[in-house]
Amino acid sequence: MNRKLIIAVDGYSSCGKSTFAKAIAKELHYFYIDSGAMYRAVTLYCIRNGYISGETIREEEISNSMNNIHIRFRYNPDIKEYETYLNGENVEAEIRQVEVSSLVSLISKIKAVRDRLVEMQREIGMMKGIVMDGRDIGTVVFPDADIKIFMTASEEVRAERRYKELQEKAINVEFKDVLNNIAERDMIDSGREISPLRKAEDAYILDNTEMTVSKQIEWFREILNEKLTK
Repeated sequence: MNRKLIIAVDGYSSCGKSTFAKAIAKELHYFYIDSGAMYRAVTLYCIRNGYISGETIREEEISNSMNNIHIRFRYNPDIKEYETYLNGENVEAEIRQVEVSSLVSLISKIKAVRDRLVEMQREIGMMKGIVMDGRDIGTVVFPDADIKIFMTASEEVRAERRYKELQEKAINVEFKDVLNNIAERDMIDSGREISPLRKAEDAYILDNTEMTVSKQIEWFREILNEKLTK
């Protein structure tokens, strides 16, 4: 396929967006961008710099510091994955911690944060041949994306997936806390004023509650063929 596409994958937290988007990128030999990792990296930066204290978020200081935050993705051939770098430091493991997960939706509500990261994401998208996943990729970042997919799954299944992922990384957490975090993030992501989580009108819906990754890729191939034959 000579034509390079922009593929946007949006949806609820822990519904397998990253796994699915990575599989698409591998299938098409595209560059995979985890936009959620970018918001996690900003959240980690805020934690490290004391911009979050209890329930208090120092929004003005966060907004003023955005130009000091630089996020890049580098491919690690040993694990065959892209990893997230914050100001030159590999923070892939740290940004997956529960503390970051519990705060990322609050940080992502800040307009200056979203404006700066959308700018970064669009810069990356200029080269095309990318798969990007997140919450507002098909609605805000790339409203003209060639293919838009909106993913969903039941809260319980999403919590089970996230819990298993954390266990595999030796991160100790209770299942009920993961389930509560999923529900809270859904509420914050869907209810925020700036770029709320919503399905683009022309997005394909993928409910993967009972679908394996291979079945999801079969579904995607049908979508891709339909797009390319129009």
